[in-house]
Amino acid sequence: MEEKEISQAVIGRLPRYFRYLGELRDQGVERISSQDLSSLMKVTASQIRQDFNNFGGFGQQGYGYNVEYLYNEIGRILGLDRQHNFIIIGAGNLGRALGNYLNFERRGFIFRGMFDRNPDLIGMEVRSVRVQPMEELEEFIRRNEIDIAVLTIPKAGAVSVAERLVQTGIRAIWNFAHVDLNVPVGIQVENVHLSDSLMKLSYNILRGADAGTEADRGNGQT
Repeated sequence: MEEKEISQAVIGRLPRYFRYLGELRDQGVERISSQDLSSLMKVTASQIRQDFNNFGGFGQQGYGYNVEYLYNEIGRILGLDRQHNFIIIGAGNLGRALGNYLNFERRGFIFRGMFDRNPDLIGMEVRSVRVQPMEELEEFIRRNEIDIAVLTIPKAGAVSVAERLVQTGIRAIWNFAHVDLNVPVGIQVENVHLSDSLMKLSYNILRGADAGTEADRGNGQT
């Protein structure tokens, strides 16, 4: 039987479901309806049901969802029931901050190595992980079964580093460099542009201010 193609929009919502369900589980909530989950997440109940139906539904009419079961099932769908080894390339402020983020390990993402070309950073340790020179990159990836490479390097070097990673057989790249990477089919890339998020916030601030001005005019205020 051919596996159903799931849209990226649905996949993009799964981590948020997982996070909210984890919080409910920690609070001791055993069951929740799509309506109650809708109120918490500000997603329509029909959207929640449609999303979950892509994977079999998980619920029972009039009975709701078992929080623990749904949490575990979404974690399994996201691949969080297995371990993923990752490295960080770029030992600057962002790279070190990501390396120090303990929640990765709780999700099964194990920080194995860090690399940089700056000789002043070589030998520095981030949570007992030593920063290594770029010359050791390929051998380290192969020897340690690395699945994911995190790029926190300037735009200028990202493309050439990505090409090196492709040659090692890396399975995925989490890219914080300010350039979209094009890699062969079969290698997963998640491009994260922090400045794009700030510009989106800027737009929404401006739109909110304009909406407030219009409301004031409608109320007769000048």
